[in-house]
Amino acid sequence: MSAINPSNPIYRARRRRHIAMIVLSALTLAFGLFWLVWILGTLLTEGGAALLRVSFYTQMTPPPGSDGGLANAIVGSLIIVGVGTLLGTPIGILAGTYLAEFGKRSWLAAATRFLNDVLLSAPSIVIGLFVYAVFVAQVKHFSGLAGAFALGLIVIPVVVRTTDDMLRLVPNSLREAAAALGAPAWKVVTMVTYRAARTGILTGLLLAVARISGETAPLLFTALNNQFWSTNLNAPMANLPVVIFQFAMSPYEDWNRLAWGGAALITLAVLFLNILARTLFRKRN
Repeated sequence: MSAINPSNPIYRARRRRHIAMIVLSALTLAFGLFWLVWILGTLLTEGGAALLRVSFYTQMTPPPGSDGGLANAIVGSLIIVGVGTLLGTPIGILAGTYLAEFGKRSWLAAATRFLNDVLLSAPSIVIGLFVYAVFVAQVKHFSGLAGAFALGLIVIPVVVRTTDDMLRLVPNSLREAAAALGAPAWKVVTMVTYRAARTGILTGLLLAVARISGETAPLLFTALNNQFWSTNLNAPMANLPVVIFQFAMSPYEDWNRLAWGGAALITLAVLFLNILARTLFRKRN
């Protein structure tokens, strides 16, 4: 009883430490939110006007001194990100399934998890250089397909980690019940564990898409850019990250405004994907 007595010196010391940690946590939270709000506010202030113009979504990237939009870059980014996601997602899900359902504690699974963590933390520019060396340099031209390949390599480790973690959270009792009914292992995985973990796997996929949506370095070495409308994956293709990089570095004010608009568009899209992913995961929990 003396431990909770307000006059007890031990209680007062613990309470002071508790209050100090609460204040310190609140200050660090405010510090992080300050930069987030500042970044979002700057993007919306500088690029919000561009987002409200219809021409921003319907016209192609203009020459200096002319009005235009980022229609070709927006479509190019959607194509490259979509193809990259389609390339990386099946590999990531199958690899994560092997780690969680079949490999488990084997030496191959441990080595795969270690290599996946290395790839997960690898700088994106290194992946871009790798794709440039093994693909672009061999075919001797930039292409949207090379950009999608680079983004697919970034998707794989994110999906592997998420699939592995989500499948391992599925209770073994579900697997045992399905096996007791005579279901083969492949049907247990596809009909039981996948269904139980589908929300978590989808969350990881959305987070992977959010990550690759703003990657610039891999696309500089692979897809490069295209000022004109092009949906040909075997040729250089316009994309938002590279267009933003080039327009932001230019001395032309009209290009700078479009760069701010593109940056705001990507940021809002990534923010939406992150909120959607966390909302889905929270509902599942």
